[in-house]
Amino acid sequence: MFLETDPLSDAEIREIFEFKNIAVIGMSRHDYKAAHSIPKYLMEQGYNIIPVNPNVDEILGKKAFNTIEEVEEDIDVVEIFRPSEQVLPFVEQAIKKHPKVIWLQLGIHDPEAEELARKAGIKVVFNRCMYPEHQRLMS
Repeated sequence: MFLETDPLSDAEIREIFEFKNIAVIGMSRHDYKAAHSIPKYLMEQGYNIIPVNPNVDEILGKKAFNTIEEVEEDIDVVEIFRPSEQVLPFVEQAIKKHPKVIWLQLGIHDPEAEELARKAGIKVVFNRCMYPEHQRLMS
């Protein structure tokens, strides 16, 4: 099944990569999963990664939060690694933190959640992976 991708331009995606605080909902402790390797890559590129995973205390030496609502620091980007059908409540929680961007990872698309975020003034990226986008546009 083909999933559409957001209509953002390369210039708009480049602007997103200027933001440095990225909360990762569904970040994995398992290094063989994309939900671990992609945030790790972003950390190596100088981004401040904030893991959100209720099943672990720490990932990559950083404190993991049970929910995004527990994060005290400012969040620029919320990257979501959860199945499309689970996205809505995470987006509802993320909106309360007033991020600039919500990024739904490759294969993730929920039009209702995306519209909620846009109505709150948040830019939405969907069905894109941060790793190849960063490689393509920033290196």
